[in-house]
Amino acid sequence: MSLKDHLLARIALEGPMRLDDYMQSCLLHPDWGYYTTRAPFGAEGDFITAPEISQMFGELIGLSLAQSWLDQGAPAPFTLAELGPGRGTLMADMLRACAQVPGFLAAAKITLVEASPALRDVQRETLQGHDITWLDSAADLPDAPLFLIANEFFDALPIRQFIRQGAGWAERRVGAAEGALAFGLGPVTPQPALTHRLEDTKDGDLVERCAPAAEIMQQIGSRIAAHGGAALIVDYGDWRALGDTLQALQNHAPVDPLASPGHADLTAHVDFEALALACPCPHSRVVTQGVFLERLGITPRAQKLAELLTGDALGSHIAAHRRLTHPAEMGNLFKVMGLYQKGQTPPPGTEV
Repeated sequence: MSLKDHLLARIALEGPMRLDDYMQSCLLHPDWGYYTTRAPFGAEGDFITAPEISQMFGELIGLSLAQSWLDQGAPAPFTLAELGPGRGTLMADMLRACAQVPGFLAAAKITLVEASPALRDVQRETLQGHDITWLDSAADLPDAPLFLIANEFFDALPIRQFIRQGAGWAERRVGAAEGALAFGLGPVTPQPALTHRLEDTKDGDLVERCAPAAEIMQQIGSRIAAHGGAALIVDYGDWRALGDTLQALQNHAPVDPLASPGHADLTAHVDFEALALACPCPHSRVVTQGVFLERLGITPRAQKLAELLTGDALGSHIAAHRRLTHPAEMGNLFKVMGLYQKGQTPPPGTEV
């Protein structure tokens, strides 16, 4: 049996399923889930994230959080956490750069929030020599000063989609048609959580909601508010979501989200406004990734690294810098928001 067969059987028994249930099954089913059965990152996987493009990304993220740690009086011990750490590349680059900050690594309790057993094994290999704690969810983060990075984490959380019809909303669901998975609509019902969206939408407009994202932001923000710390949220999306942003990626190419459940990565654009509204600690303005990295000095760092390179290696390095920062590539698509404790300053690279 495949995941598709399993889902079709479930729909036949229970009726059409919510989109968040479908995404959860596709990504994290214990037998057929995308993240539970493979390591999807890098050139051999289905997509490449910023840490896989260049070491500069993780170095600058790490130094931004380290500066926040210094600005807050270098609390010790503290939790240095990453949500959805992929292959562990970003954390490895952060730790290498932060080794130059006196006392930082000695005080850091390195913590990875990772649900996938397969990815935990890869992270263990990447981060050999470091004492790592793995957690199943952000709810398990300790009550302690928290310095955290979430890069391309929130985009993979399951969403629900609603289409406006008058003053109500019809929820988009996944059903079956002629032996294949197919989208349909549920009945029109009130959605109190979307009342504020009646002001900026019209009939037929689609709005996405991500309840798990709001819950996780509350968990992160409450620890920062109570114990100090800072967080950087890096993802693609915008301040307020509108329209269908669900997408599937397989072998570095877009595919139909319903065509190959369990074999393609499913993501959606992040609604930074919803993240901010759910967070109980202060947040920075949302800034583009390109501006964020330039503020942290990526160009001088790139120039310094370029002095050691020639030929193809130099060309790849120049291309990586452009890919991370140029408005036509990841520079404008990806956004960054900083979280911090009241009375403190936002993480370097972000601003109030």
